[in-house]
Amino acid sequence: METATATLDGAFWLTSGVILFLLVLSGFFSGSETALTAASRGKLRAQADKGSKGAQRALRITEDNERLIGSVLLGNNLVNILAASLATVIFTRAFGESGVALATLVMTLLVLIFAEVLPKTYAITNSETAASMVSGPISIVVKVFSPIVAVVRLLVRGVLRVFGVTIDPDSNILAVREEIAGALHLGHSEGVVEKEDRDRILGALDLNDRAVEEIMLHRSGIEMINVADDPQAILEQCLTSNHTRLPVYQDDPENIIGVIHAKDLLRAMYKIIGGPEGDAAKLRHFKITDVAMKPYFVPETSTLDEQMRQFLRRHTHFALVVDEYGSLQGLITLEDILEEIVGEITDEFDPDAEQTVTSGDDGQFVVDGAMTIRDLNRATDWNLPDEEANTVAGLVIHEAQMIPTSGQVFSFHGFRFEVVARDGNRITELKIRPLS
Repeated sequence: METATATLDGAFWLTSGVILFLLVLSGFFSGSETALTAASRGKLRAQADKGSKGAQRALRITEDNERLIGSVLLGNNLVNILAASLATVIFTRAFGESGVALATLVMTLLVLIFAEVLPKTYAITNSETAASMVSGPISIVVKVFSPIVAVVRLLVRGVLRVFGVTIDPDSNILAVREEIAGALHLGHSEGVVEKEDRDRILGALDLNDRAVEEIMLHRSGIEMINVADDPQAILEQCLTSNHTRLPVYQDDPENIIGVIHAKDLLRAMYKIIGGPEGDAAKLRHFKITDVAMKPYFVPETSTLDEQMRQFLRRHTHFALVVDEYGSLQGLITLEDILEEIVGEITDEFDPDAEQTVTSGDDGQFVVDGAMTIRDLNRATDWNLPDEEANTVAGLVIHEAQMIPTSGQVFSFHGFRFEVVARDGNRITELKIRPLS
């Protein structure tokens, strides 16, 4: 009897030791899963570039998250089920049938505290460090379990396909932009990220999604030079203009034959008259076409990102925008694109540029009709849609399905729009306020 009791005691403590070891393994698997999925790949890449082997391994095994999670979950479930089975055996021997319930209660508490909450809490607070530490053992686990995980993966995808769900392997890559944007909005709402910083980064991210036509200066606002004008008139126009580059047209403003730079014009005229003591009458023989640069045309559907690359590649920052029929639609400069990132840029020629959004005492905002919806949203933190129109006036016309008259009021998208002024068919000024 004493020998049996000793054997039972020895088996009890041995099994208890195995259960303890399995709980440690369970905690390892749980913490590893959390660390490797929560770790920032950007931070891991930075550590790997500094020579961290653990970070390199972590990056490598997280490239296929589906295989990683499958392997870790397989190992975690194996040790949890085995630990629960062994606990049931020893508790049943010790307490009879009531041992099953007791084993369930004890193992639930142990697994919850020491195999789930504790390791996952550490992994979340030290995700990159923990990911580098566990990457070695986990990479071995992934290799060992990869055949089983491959079969499970096929089974899972087959079941999901039955319910119309398909797995996109590039979903994580495509979601990077949305993840960054979401983090910026969350950081701004929590006061961690300044509005200006958020707008700059989002502006840079949006360049590839926006077309040239959205920000170009419309042809109605382009200042041009008539090639038939007298040289003195051309010189005076360039000197009084706020722009250093002006398109040159012949016969019809649609017929752009060149672009003149004020510096090139002044340099050429100075040379013709023969210096400071020269004869200004010699300007009668001046031809602006001899100085004008060849115009650079771009389609209105080009993205801002591609157009910025073209500007940098061509060493220029002035382009004329045309539609699919070759008709002039407007012009765009490198400064226009940069303003989508950093906001309005002013120089010594326009330091007192009018504000396109002003706040009134009655809570309404007075807005220039030509202001883009995107700029209005950035200035006011609103979320007016810009899918159907680029400008605020265009949005009102689109929603009203007519050209409103002064004094008309509309309500849509949660805002009240009042038309203040109109010039011809153009809405030049509006008052806007949120309905809430």
